[in-house]
Amino acid sequence: MKSLSILGSTGSIGTNALEIVRQFPGQFRVVALAAKTSIAALAGQIVEFSPRLVAVIDDAHAGQLRSLLPADVDVRIVTGDAGYVMAATLPESDMVLGAMVGAAGLAPTLAAIDAGKDIALANKETLVMGGEIVMARVAERGVKLMPVDSEHSAIFQSLAGHRHSEVREILLTASGGPFRQTPAAEFAAITPAAALRHPNWSMGSKITIDSATLMNKGLEVIEARWLFDVDFDRIKVVVHPQSIIHSMVTYQDGAVIAQLGIPDMKGAIAYGLSHPDRLPLDMPAPDFAALGQLTFEDPDLERFPCLALAFRAGEAGGTHPAVLNAANEIAVAAFLEGRLPYTGIYAIIDQTLNRHRAEGQPDLEQIIAADRWARKTAVDLIRQQEC
Repeated sequence: MKSLSILGSTGSIGTNALEIVRQFPGQFRVVALAAKTSIAALAGQIVEFSPRLVAVIDDAHAGQLRSLLPADVDVRIVTGDAGYVMAATLPESDMVLGAMVGAAGLAPTLAAIDAGKDIALANKETLVMGGEIVMARVAERGVKLMPVDSEHSAIFQSLAGHRHSEVREILLTASGGPFRQTPAAEFAAITPAAALRHPNWSMGSKITIDSATLMNKGLEVIEARWLFDVDFDRIKVVVHPQSIIHSMVTYQDGAVIAQLGIPDMKGAIAYGLSHPDRLPLDMPAPDFAALGQLTFEDPDLERFPCLALAFRAGEAGGTHPAVLNAANEIAVAAFLEGRLPYTGIYAIIDQTLNRHRAEGQPDLEQIIAADRWARKTAVDLIRQQEC
């Protein structure tokens, strides 16, 4: 039986992972959970799965959580950054599912790697910010890092049994989001409600907005560069509106191997948790006759410039990807709060990157400092627009 620590247990990845645990109680047990502020949902998870340790953001939320739990529930509640690290390094845990949203996932993931835990990684920001450091630690500690994003899981599966030296390029597929066919002239009027209506996937609000801007795909490009040790000029993005082909690998002889499935995260999560085994999930295969056709197109970088920004930051390297990620988190939050127009997301990220003086080969402290600087800079830029 594999013991799991699930960081981000109340989000879409975390709740899907717990559904898999629920379906296969003989194969997994939960020993630690971590969430931010969804306390009522977390309380329900504690009662059902009986973890030994739970982490929340601060003492106030810890007190709220304790008040919701039955008196006979025996669980240790810890808080803050140190608490998340404790959840990631719990001795009883065999694997850590990193499903926290944003830069907050980097430190717990590194701590888990240093503690010798295998990683199922859904937090793409961990590799966007510190990919070189993270992958070096993975190799040094000899742990397994399994991608949980559907695209990177697809690439991992398409690479299985083949020589890395024979790979020509990686093809990341993108649905195109809800505005794939929306004229650019209408972008300024896009509302948060409209941007949150993804045509194929059910995800958290931040990731859904990133999918609408194609920044999510840009972050995945940077993640793929580190996961699979492939230079940026060999990573391509292709828009595939049906979201049936999750990603592909082209080999030097022109052969293309793809992984297909319905647009549901459970498959990628289950494979990440159970590899090399495949669990007998109650999920259908695509109905190809009903689909009729699968279509593809190039991304429009003029209408979706965030994808171009991500390539630019990734190729620049150093602390640029950390700045890109931090500015995006601030800009997306401001858009969701109604303080920034949809088109302002790109503008804030671009302006923040243009002001950044990068560190070439940063250590972890320099990456974290760049993240802090970018957040402050993006906040200041948004405030200037509001004045």
